[in-house]
Amino acid sequence: MNKYIWLIILGVLIVGGGIVYRVFFLKAEKVPVVSGKVKEFTVLAKKDTWSFVPENIEVERGDKIIMTVVNEDSYDHGIAIDAFGVSQRMPALSTINIEFVVTQAGDFPFYCSVPCGEGVVDGKKRSHFDMVGKIKVRDIVKAQ
Repeated sequence: MNKYIWLIILGVLIVGGGIVYRVFFLKAEKVPVVSGKVKEFTVLAKKDTWSFVPENIEVERGDKIIMTVVNEDSYDHGIAIDAFGVSQRMPALSTINIEFVVTQAGDFPFYCSVPCGEGVVDGKKRSHFDMVGKIKVRDIVKAQ
């Protein structure tokens, strides 16, 4: 049989398997949700502290997040949220805006995605690896 026919059959099986999984096996709490609510946050990459402020953000599953991220440092930072496909560079002394929808419940880290050095803050050594925050996504509470 022609190799292209085999590729077409394989493609149909993969797509069909995905449809069967989504329809019959995917649990309701795992299905992506969009609530239509918009939450706006401002996150600062604080000058010479290797930290984000605030470090913790709480939202509900399905919320659209509009995040204004301000880099107060004279060197580049980045912000990445792997679970929601966010990865953005923040040039020195700049402000960026990112938008995404939190479709799943859970705790998701956001972190600096650009190596940015290290220093001492209040007698403690801090570095690029300390620039981590958390987005806590609560499941939607349904009225009974």
